Amino acid sequence: MTAPFDRAHTDDLMGFLTASPSPYHAVAGAAARLEKAGFRQVEETAVWDGAAGGKYVLRGGALIAWYVPEGAAAATPFRIIGVHTDSPNLRVKPVPDTGRLGWKQIAVEIYGGTLLNTWLDRDLGLAGRLALRDGSTVQVNVDRPLLRVPQLAIHLDRAANEGLKLDRQQHMTPVWGIGTPREGELIDFLAAEAGLAGRDVTGWDLMAHSVEPPAYLGRDRELLAGPRMDNLLSVHAATAALGAVAGKDLPHIPVLAAFDHEENGSQSDTGAQGPLLGTVLKRSVSARGGGFEDRARALAGSFCLSSDTGHAVHPNYAERHDPTHHPMAGAGPLLKVNVNQRYATDGTGRAVFAAACEHAGVPFQTFVSNNSMPCGTTIGPITAARHGIATVDVGVAILSMHSARELCGSDDPFLLANAMTAFLTGS
Repeated sequence: MTAPFDRAHTDDLMGFLTASPSPYHAVAGAAARLEKAGFRQVEETAVWDGAAGGKYVLRGGALIAWYVPEGAAAATPFRIIGVHTDSPNLRVKPVPDTGRLGWKQIAVEIYGGTLLNTWLDRDLGLAGRLALRDGSTVQVNVDRPLLRVPQLAIHLDRAANEGLKLDRQQHMTPVWGIGTPREGELIDFLAAEAGLAGRDVTGWDLMAHSVEPPAYLGRDRELLAGPRMDNLLSVHAATAALGAVAGKDLPHIPVLAAFDHEENGSQSDTGAQGPLLGTVLKRSVSARGGGFEDRARALAGSFCLSSDTGHAVHPNYAERHDPTHHPMAGAGPLLKVNVNQRYATDGTGRAVFAAACEHAGVPFQTFVSNNSMPCGTTIGPITAARHGIATVDVGVAILSMHSARELCGSDDPFLLANAMTAFLTGS
């Protein structure tokens, strides 16, 4: 039996995407949703107790949340959903104010594997966090047209349609005004937007985002176009799944691990290669009176579902895909397979995910790369290798991955959330 479609989930996803222009906004939004489901924040510097209930840790653009059922033993295994909060984009440099020839511009770095041309001639806002003298941070979001990366007119580049070549340093600097740039002008402006004085801001993590909102596409609204679906689509689904199982009598401890910095290798204190997840899991066991043996038993019995978007077959570039694996938008989540462990899926992982989908009434499909094309990767293999936890890689099929605006089937996010919920409740 197939799960009935519910566009209310996708409507809610659209709101989540709009409200999450940076990883910091994304984890704050996820935490607010978990608070409504009864979760409470715990500080990493505090002593943790072993009481039952939902808890979460926030660090920068990362969030780890877990629910301890009543009576859970110290060696109770974990069921983990791993996702990432960051997306490829343009990020503001330490000295942002630049420009020449009468134009004010903002100096940016390219974050992750960005499809550069999709950021041209697009109205951009700025969002992220401002760091203050006392070490605290304040979120900021200018969600209106502020910046633009103007493309050179075709009259001045007659070969543009034969192959656009963009220099990451020279051609991707956005404009935001006319006149002579002044040092400190951008930060003064953003500080004022956040109700602060520019002199109080001593650091920042800022990024551009498209201000065009998500939208249904097509005659029957069967497609969804929007920003940052890689990978906030999975963050949203996993948050909904964890909230749905909170309070249930489960044989394991459900966990949401939302990491930052996946798009540039996960090597940070908030990335999947960092210690955050392992520390939280160990402290959870210790808080319930467990020692090394209990931790080893808990991890040995645990399982991780790593969820990140994958490639739908592209109708204009079918030769770039495996000829026998053509994932489609609207056909359910992907099981992602690569025998060289770019994805962590193996036969037993497939069985676990298939069982969850069957229980939820959700169809699923399989992705494998064309042998002649390099395969991408995600946090699944990192999680498996770092923590010794069996892992399966899944996700939703999309087009235009790493574009400023991506495309998926409008029912697929709901199907993924249902499969995740079944995974977290499974024995």
